Amino acid sequence: MIRSFLPQGTRSTPRLAAISGRSNGFRLIAWTCAAAAMLAVASAPAQVITIDTHGNATTGNGANVDRRFAQVTPTQVPLTQSVLDAKTRLDLIRTLEAEQGFAMRPFPRGHKGLTLEANGKLEPAGEQYLSMVTSEGLSAKPGDRLVLTDIKIDRSKIVFDLNGGPDARHRFLRHVQIGTGPEMNPVVQADGQEPVGARLTLTFKDHVPELTGKEVKSLLAPLISFDVKTPIQAFTDTLPAQLKEAILSHHVLVGMSTDMVLFAKGQPEKKTREMDGQTPFEEWIYGRPPQDVEFVRLNGNRVIRVEIAKIGEPVAIFTKDVVQGMMRTDGTPLNPADSQTARAAQMGDVDRNPDTQAPAAPPSLRNPGEQLPEDAHTGVMKPVQFPKEKPDTQPGASPNSPSGTSPSSTQTPPTSVPSGGQSSSEDTSQVPPPKPAPDDSQPH
Repeated sequence: MIRSFLPQGTRSTPRLAAISGRSNGFRLIAWTCAAAAMLAVASAPAQVITIDTHGNATTGNGANVDRRFAQVTPTQVPLTQSVLDAKTRLDLIRTLEAEQGFAMRPFPRGHKGLTLEANGKLEPAGEQYLSMVTSEGLSAKPGDRLVLTDIKIDRSKIVFDLNGGPDARHRFLRHVQIGTGPEMNPVVQADGQEPVGARLTLTFKDHVPELTGKEVKSLLAPLISFDVKTPIQAFTDTLPAQLKEAILSHHVLVGMSTDMVLFAKGQPEKKTREMDGQTPFEEWIYGRPPQDVEFVRLNGNRVIRVEIAKIGEPVAIFTKDVVQGMMRTDGTPLNPADSQTARAAQMGDVDRNPDTQAPAAPPSLRNPGEQLPEDAHTGVMKPVQFPKEKPDTQPGASPNSPSGTSPSSTQTPPTSVPSGGQSSSEDTSQVPPPKPAPDDSQPH
């Protein structure tokens, strides 16, 4: 069975067509939609990742994915045909219980855990392995210390609980209470802590054969290393040879994780947080003048830039990712010309460098090469003309005017009155006629 992971924009089309293709009328539509989706993927710049049920994953250009989730190499431990007896069972439990080792792969939480076939393959692997780690959570990273806290031997399998196992202790007794009358006390008090351990199952074909502790450790070697190591040795043994040599030589490469940087250089002497456009980053500074000063820039959990400043020499700047190629299962490095844009999977998106590439043009309804028609109303903007203010002629329109004066008396000029005692015809409605002067010859 082969599964192909398409870009996000075309992934749902063949799935919907396959669901609706129950009748003969919809089968033709399903094949048509699936063919159109394949053609769209062939023309899209995004890469296609193909993962089979055995966990072997390849991208469109033939490069394998991260080796941490790929299928393991089967061991070659000779096994006997005799069945495990009671005495050997007890010796095996006494030898392996409380034994300590180092994780060679990520160990997920959960009741199911990982299943390793004796001299065989690992289940799950590939996409299902990554999905389990993502959904259940991570119990141990590669290089972390593991303790075999519990061992159960069944008819054809051996179950190992690591670091306390994925089940809570006394999970059944927590529901039992003992007491008399209204007062009841639980048998086991809950500590409120969730289990963080993992589970590993070693399976055999028909039965568990006669085994020694050393043989069991050899069968678990692809996942757990029981050799005596320091923490840095246990971590670097899970990495490729070139990357291991760089960490042991205290060199930082672009593409390393924060754990790799800490194992290579230790804690930085100074940390700063800044913004590069819209991208936040953290700068780790190692060394002080006159010694060499190294600036390690991290975005999230990855190194994106390394600057090395030496006295009397120009600053050396490294921005190309060289670790991503080392972490692939084939071990081939990335093409230096394509190392800036190469990714494990691109779900239809486009990765642009804001320093060297312009942003994409906004969507448009025009056809390629089509010109917009000229608008006759389009011209040079003229200055805006505001309306002139008119005098207020109504009484009380200007409340800020002095008391005792009307708006007309302050804004309207006086009107001349002609001889004859009457005003002009156009002003008779506004100016009253003058009163006659009093005659002193008449008695009052």
